[in-house]
Formats: sequence, C-alpha cells, structure tokens
Amino acid sequence: MNLTNIHNVYFIGIGGIGMSALARYFKFIHKNVAGYDKTETPLTKELENLGISVHYEDDTNRIPNLFLEMENTLVVYTPAVPSEHSEYQYFLKRGFDIKKRSEVLGLITKDTFCFAVAGTHGKTTTSSILAHLLNETGTPLTAFLGGISEDFDSNFLFRGAQYSVVEADEFDRSFLKLYPDVACVTSMDADHLDIYGDSASLRKSFQEFAERLKPGGQLFIRNGLPLQGTTYGIEDGSDYCIRNLRIEGETYIFDVVTPLTTITGVKFNKPGRHNLLNGLAAFAMAGQSGNSLDELALALATFKGVQRRFSYQIKSKDFIFIDDYAHHPTEINAVYDAIREMHPRKSITAVFQPHLFSRTKDFADDFAESLSKFDTVLLLDIYPAREKPMSGISSEWLLGKIENPNKKLIKKSNLIHEIRDQNPEILVTLGAGDIGLEVSKIKSELEYAN
Repeated sequence: MNLTNIHNVYFIGIGGIGMSALARYFKFIHKNVAGYDKTETPLTKELENLGISVHYEDDTNRIPNLFLEMENTLVVYTPAVPSEHSEYQYFLKRGFDIKKRSEVLGLITKDTFCFAVAGTHGKTTTSSILAHLLNETGTPLTAFLGGISEDFDSNFLFRGAQYSVVEADEFDRSFLKLYPDVACVTSMDADHLDIYGDSASLRKSFQEFAERLKPGGQLFIRNGLPLQGTTYGIEDGSDYCIRNLRIEGETYIFDVVTPLTTITGVKFNKPGRHNLLNGLAAFAMAGQSGNSLDELALALATFKGVQRRFSYQIKSKDFIFIDDYAHHPTEINAVYDAIREMHPRKSITAVFQPHLFSRTKDFADDFAESLSKFDTVLLLDIYPAREKPMSGISSEWLLGKIENPNKKLIKKSNLIHEIRDQNPEILVTLGAGDIGLEVSKIKSELEYAN
C-alpha cells in the first residue's frame, strides 16, 4: 500500500494513545483526518483542537462525507473495537482499505531506521527516553509513543523521517507488523492471557518479534530473559551494565560500562530501579545511531518523564502524591519498591483500579500479594475496557484476597472523601483505566487542603 496515494484517514477508536499518535502524524503530513471514539477525553479534545473531526456515537451517519470516498480513504482501527461495531462493519462490507493500527505503523516506519521497544512492562518509558536522547542529540526522527512525554508534551514527535521510534506492542501480536533495525525487549512477564492462552505462547511471540530484525540489526534484552541478544542490567556483568550506583537526594548517579568504554558520573532523575533499567536500555539503543555516548549520557540526566509513569503530582515536606499507570502485579511491585527506596519511612496509601476482568482473574493472587505491601489499600471497581463482566470476578472478590487489615472497597464518586479520611503521608494512584481522569481532581482538592 502506498500511503502517498491516500488523502483521507478515518480512525475507529481515535482516542487511544497509540491511535491518537497516528492521527497526529497524518494530520501533520496534511492528510484529511477524522474519527470515532467511545468517550470524549483530554486526548480527543486535543485532536479536535488540531482540526480533526471526532464524534462519540457509533453512527454511520456521523462519518463525514469526505471519508466515504473509497479510493482515497484509509480506515484505521484498534483491536479494542468489537467486530460488530457498526462503523467498522460499514467500511468492511463496502470494501474499504481497512488496517489495524500496527499495520499502518509498520508501513510508515518500514523505510526508516526503526528503533522498536517491546516488553510487557516499560515500553512507554523506554521509548520516551529514547526519543528524548535522539532529539537532544539532533537526530532527525519521528516518534510514536504510548504515553504523553513530559519533554514533548505529546505522544508524537516529528523532527525528520530518517529515524523512527515506536512501541512494539505485544497485545494482539501487533509487534509482528514492524521491521526494526534496533529492537529491545524489556520484560516478558505473563500478560494478555486472554489473547495468548498461556505464558509459553507469549514467549514464542517475543521470539518471533526478535526474528523480525532487519539484516544486521541489533537486539537488546534485559539480562536474564530467554532470548539471544546484547544484555543490559545493574551490577550483573551485562554487556551494558550500571555500576557504582548511589543516590544523592533523589537522583541516581552511576557509571555505565559498555562493550567498548565506561562512562562515569551518569545522572538519572526518575525514581525506581525499573526506570533506571529503562533508561539504560534507551541509552544502549540510542548508541546505535552513531551519536556520542558522552552526549547521550548528558541527555539522560535531562529526561523529565512520562505522564502517569511515577509522576509526582504533589511533593511537599508533609505530603506526597504519585500517579502511575501500573496495572500488572510486577508493575505495582516496581512502584512500591521505588517509593520505599526514595521515601523509606513514610506510610503509603494506594488507590488501585483493576484493569480488565480477565487480567484480574488471571493474576488475582499476585495482585493481592502486591497490594498487601502498602500500608492502606483503597480498591475501586474493575475497569472493563473492551470486556464484558465475568461471573464471580469483581473487586470485592479481589479485596478478600488482600492480606492487609487496612483495606476498603470504594466508589470513584467517593474517592476524594475516602482519601481525606486516610490523611496519608504518601498517596499513590494506580491503574490503566479511567482513574487517570481523576488525578487532576485529586490534585486540586489535596493541594488546596495542604
């Protein structure tokens, strides 16, 4: 498919973080762009401010006439949209060119020098750090990110077309549509078992992704993963290894040992060993661009972060509010460890919104173990996303598994009241659902109170 012959691009599910980045791209290259999404959000409002038409009813009569010209229109959809969706069926039955988001991303980046970041955790932060490093060193790149970079205030960056940075998403095996020159696998924990069935099938898919490297390509893997590639790690003898790690204030300071040299006194400001590993992976990948490692190390120290990835919302002497996208037990553990490392003697109240009935069912015991570490747990109802309820799977059921007497099932409408009742030293909100829309409200109320 030749994208230059396409004049109109219509998105079904345009408000998704990955879909909206693609919508921005096509708008940037002067295509006509419009789309549907289920709910109005800050992301869809931003798209509308760019002149992109968005509607929120599954109604074929709402599709602008311009996008009904079959020979000039590409339809892009996300796998999260159900097959019975009327707009999807409308385009399908009329023979429109319909492609998944991942296929389009593969087409856009195939002829670039493509950096692809894969992994069940850490993709967004690693790819955002990588884009920041390349941008700071003047590399002509296009970046499609799975979160809002605080360095760019966007999930899309265009500084040229020679290089591309993409998240290689394992959901629905989307990453098997990419053609990377440099790839990274940050983690391979079991997830998306509704798609894969078991962890062995998930691991096999990551192996297939690794095999999609272009000839002469480079694969970076976190040390210990069952793949062959250049390893990275902390104090473990990896090919790219962090050594002499210390904390000054809330900044990591360390040396990076590479296969060819050692860079001393590197600084990184995002809390958590998981984020430190993400930074190291991005640094190792960026080194394949030919940029000076010393310049890349300096750029690492200026990375601001990604919205909803260990994002400090309030940080005062008496009260700290952190927000994080964590929606898997491994991610919750990483957030807990990071808070304990940076704020070792303060009590932590966690507000968690489980994401998907299937994920809650598959990892209930692990979720319970992770959440039990916090001093207090406030549990919201499960955010269903694309799923229908499952019999017997509920937040009340999950609450019963948490071995912590300071736990409570609460309603989102009563969230701020419950938080005030707890009067926490540290508050952390966790989850990949619409809890993210509550963060600014919580911040406003608690900033005023403090």
